[in-house]
Amino acid sequence: MTIKDIARLSGYGVATVSRVLNDHPDVSNETRRRVLAVVEEQGFQPNNNAKHLKQQASSSIAVIVKGTQNMLFADLVERLQALLRDADQDAAVYYLDEDANEVAFALQLCRERRPMGIIFLGGDLELFEAGFAPITVPCVLLTNTAQELNFQNLSSFTTDDGAAAEQVIELLAGQGHRHIGLLGGNWSCSQISFRRLEGCQNACLRLDVPFDVGRQCEPCRYSMPEAYAATRVLLERCPDLTAIFAVSDVMALGAIRALSDMGRRVPEDISVVGYDGIVTGQYSLPRLTTVRQDTQQLAERGVDALLRGISRNCPPVHELVPFQLIEGESVARIEESPPC
Repeated sequence: MTIKDIARLSGYGVATVSRVLNDHPDVSNETRRRVLAVVEEQGFQPNNNAKHLKQQASSSIAVIVKGTQNMLFADLVERLQALLRDADQDAAVYYLDEDANEVAFALQLCRERRPMGIIFLGGDLELFEAGFAPITVPCVLLTNTAQELNFQNLSSFTTDDGAAAEQVIELLAGQGHRHIGLLGGNWSCSQISFRRLEGCQNACLRLDVPFDVGRQCEPCRYSMPEAYAATRVLLERCPDLTAIFAVSDVMALGAIRALSDMGRRVPEDISVVGYDGIVTGQYSLPRLTTVRQDTQQLAERGVDALLRGISRNCPPVHELVPFQLIEGESVARIEESPPC
């Protein structure tokens, strides 16, 4: 028995029966009585679970997380959920693989679940440029910038990745390191990692530090096992590196384990710097030197922009959120560096 059957037996249209079942006031008493009589006679039970899911979907904010092992995103999700809860908003969180098409997923989500707005954690700008236009709800991209895309419903908040990477190289060069490896990420120009690579290149050029991308860089996914394997590849190719800059703390922790297994002490034999400032890095041995992203400000600015877009159709906002270079125990000074 379906709502169509109730409509047929009662002689009313499906829309009228739906209004009766949902207790809408714009139905006459006689119509309500006749429809409910058929409902009782047939023992019809409305699918309240489906109704609840539909209501929840159309009133929820979707949080799409690109990557399942990025601890920075775990921190951001927790902060976003708290802020949305304080604003009396429901959040539905979706985790995608690091290589998934987050824009295609969001478009499908809009068609099937009808969220009020979407927050993207991480994103490939090429995918946004190619497929975002059909998405009409307010959206926010965190940890990457969408300013040059000029979508009127897409705000973005991120760290100045290039400037942060330059500070890392300045720190290492100031400690005597002239042979520095870069670990992790995807070097596509639309990816976050590319801006960190550019920052390294700019700083090395300015400081006259040799930097051969093909030799001293090793890409990998944002995970400890992948970083562990990539570190071994990098050191086998360039064994005389004295420092490694990993483009995330998760990768830095994987690198430190790999270096230990290879008989390299950190920082006595080789220094390691991470990126993100996750809590785990401050409890590792040694305590990690890292670029700390301000996840609280990223979350607050993102939620504020999204809610203003939903309630007042405000124009998009694009901002850089300040970062901080935290000096831990994983970098040591060297007096001289052998040729690589």
